Amino acid sequence: MFTLKALSPSAIPAALARAERYRLLNQPELSESICEDILAADPGNHDARIALILSITDGFPQSTEHAVRASELAAGLTSAYERHYYGGLVAERRGRAALVHDAIGGQAGTHWLHQAMREYERAEELRPEGNDDARLRWNACARVFNDRPELLALGEEPVAPITSE
Repeated sequence: MFTLKALSPSAIPAALARAERYRLLNQPELSESICEDILAADPGNHDARIALILSITDGFPQSTEHAVRASELAAGLTSAYERHYYGGLVAERRGRAALVHDAIGGQAGTHWLHQAMREYERAEELRPEGNDDARLRWNACARVFNDRPELLALGEEPVAPITSE
């Protein structure tokens, strides 16, 4: 086994930029590795935690092996809004991956998409002024069900959107 080399604190900003670049190049495993190095050097680094959640979930179409890790990272965020928003993102991406790969017809995907919608609704209640990201994500999930109504027969009842401010 190899001993990993520690990242110097002064290299963290450049490493974060490199992690983002690898995400944009569709190489989430390289981005994950960089984020893990940043968190080893600076365990409280918020940006690295978010980037790691996104990197892990970028890989869901191939494997949801690290889904629990992504959920744990989201649950550890300090802001209640972010815990729900990123928890919803993990569930949504897991659901979308399941719909592509689920041999039993999408039951798991339906479950995860409903979970995502519930998390987005909680995030919406806590959102900062002018931030409609949770609404946008909720709508993206709702469109999956609207486009594939047969999925609704597989599981939970649809979640009604919150329309009040």
